[in-house]
Amino acid sequence: MELVSLKTFKTVVERGGVLAASRVLHTVQSNITARIKRLEEELGSALFYRKGRSLELTPAGNTLLDYANKLLQLEQQAGIAVRQVGEATGELRIGSMESFAAVRMPGVLQALRKAHPQLMPRIQSDTSGALIQDVLEYRLDCAFVGGPVEHPDLVCHPVLMEELVLVSALDMDIPDTLIMFREGCAYRERAQRWLKDNGKVSTQVMDMGTLEGILGCVAVGLGFTLVPRKVVEESRYANDLKIEVLAAEYSQVPTLLVTHKDATTMAGIETLLALFKGKLPEWESAA
Repeated sequence: MELVSLKTFKTVVERGGVLAASRVLHTVQSNITARIKRLEEELGSALFYRKGRSLELTPAGNTLLDYANKLLQLEQQAGIAVRQVGEATGELRIGSMESFAAVRMPGVLQALRKAHPQLMPRIQSDTSGALIQDVLEYRLDCAFVGGPVEHPDLVCHPVLMEELVLVSALDMDIPDTLIMFREGCAYRERAQRWLKDNGKVSTQVMDMGTLEGILGCVAVGLGFTLVPRKVVEESRYANDLKIEVLAAEYSQVPTLLVTHKDATTMAGIETLLALFKGKLPEWESAA
């Protein structure tokens, strides 16, 4: 039984069909169908009930899915362990919110490389929701996300508290458009709660893909946003923006370093935690 066949099977289940799985796996539908058929022949049991274009797991399919998840997790853990052979060598895959990557990650990486010169950090930025999913599926070793986060398979390490502020264009009335990252952003969720609690349910929401894009649009009066104060203060648009303080229930957002509870202990992650706990005083300013 090949791991690639198990990955294909798992993707079909998660995506709800062969077509969607083929898009995720970047292959044609016939390849997906052939792998599933070979897997069924190898196991001597049907894995799906086929109802027109829809698929439903058989009892045998449900059993295989449970084992596939475990085997694929072990594969990921084996890869992590091999990458980390030796004294903090290899690769560390770190996820980060866009705002954290923009204003805090450079100092963090400087500290990490100084502590582990042979370690190669790989950085991926995305929304908190997407990063959490990548950690759960072992595509990332750790991720800096906005909290709170509760999941039985995650270990959440508080590293700092960000202050969200309301940001609009200087010397302009605040337009009734909120400009934020797409769904899955922890700050967007906090902003939408602020809108609801303040009776601004008719406010339009504009999605933007980059932090500078958001602040640039706000600076010219296209809308307002809620982002960390540090992001605004270090932006090239700082002189064109106005900051308003929010109540603590909206402004105080913890940043967490999340890892999988079953992941192998890594020296690089321990160094990141030590940095934010102040155990590396010569680099404390990086946090």
